[in-house]
Amino acid sequence: MEIEKKLEFLGKAAQYDLCGEACSPMVHRLKDDLGRWLYPAVLPDGKRVVLLKVLLTNACVNDCLYCANRAGRDCPRMAFTPEELASTFDALWRRGLVKGLFLSSAVDAKPDDVMARMVAVAEIIRRRYGFPGYIHLKVIPGASKAAVEALARWATRISVNLEAPSPEALKRIAPAKNFTENLFAPIAWIKELVEEGKVLLPAGQTTQFMVGPGGEKDRELLRLAQSLYRDFGLRRVYYSAFQPIPDTPFEDHPPTPAWRENRLYQADFLIRRYGFTVEELPFDSEGNLSREGDPKLLWALKHPEFFPVEINTADYYQLLRVPGIGPRSARRIISARRKGNINCLEDLKRLGIVTKRAAPFITLKGKKPTFQMSLI
Repeated sequence: MEIEKKLEFLGKAAQYDLCGEACSPMVHRLKDDLGRWLYPAVLPDGKRVVLLKVLLTNACVNDCLYCANRAGRDCPRMAFTPEELASTFDALWRRGLVKGLFLSSAVDAKPDDVMARMVAVAEIIRRRYGFPGYIHLKVIPGASKAAVEALARWATRISVNLEAPSPEALKRIAPAKNFTENLFAPIAWIKELVEEGKVLLPAGQTTQFMVGPGGEKDRELLRLAQSLYRDFGLRRVYYSAFQPIPDTPFEDHPPTPAWRENRLYQADFLIRRYGFTVEELPFDSEGNLSREGDPKLLWALKHPEFFPVEINTADYYQLLRVPGIGPRSARRIISARRKGNINCLEDLKRLGIVTKRAAPFITLKGKKPTFQMSLI
């Protein structure tokens, strides 16, 4: 019963760490008949699986102002031993309840000591139990390069939570952390380790920002995200809308609205998959994205010189600038054109295009289709 209690408690405590498109605090967890907490997630290859997402411990020596696990907060504390957690995961895997592990931890000792316990969990799972699948491991702030390398040897994916886009913003939410030494340096180390062939990391590395309490602007977040993608090869940047937690210094701080998190993901996707740059995105005078419309549509409305785009002749990247057309549907259009012209909105709809959004910005064989504008 003690192990089950730890799994229930530390599984719930892991809800604030994001690990995939469907692995967030707003996604419903799956509870099995023994009360264990499991999370649906989309892996980097697009497969939908269930992960055991859990903390090694929620005991922490750090006092980050927003965090549920901060040292100054009066709450129960628990911890797994590596043996306990590894054997628990193995039992869940062999029962077919989970297909992977996401492991993070609060910091109850020196960072390298915590990392060593996380390494022990992964090593036991891989070597003793023969698990060949997905393991996502979270780097502890302040860990050494040697500790990061040891952790990465067992991981499919690894992540470092930057929390904020600048040293100034980080100081507002985690005054004791050093942005460059504790957080950004490990990202560079991981890139170096992969390039040197010392670790594999088939699913690469990711990071996460806490959005709101640091006073950062959307432009700051997205400018750093762009650099992380281009210069460090990150696979994903995750954005977590701040929600106040009782008995923390930020318990009365206003929550970050969900629409802001959504706009950041929309803009991030434009940078990552659509060929946009941060400089092109439609920020307001304060450097934030608008609540009123998604950034791709607002860009299109501000750039009438780019439109209309002729569906039957536009190249891939021209098609991607059209609202309602994404990477997959752009490829379908190009494929369909090899068989003949696309003549009407019904043809586009069959290809998966959101025609209500696309129609104002396109022509079909030189003619504008009829449409009804929408900002949704």
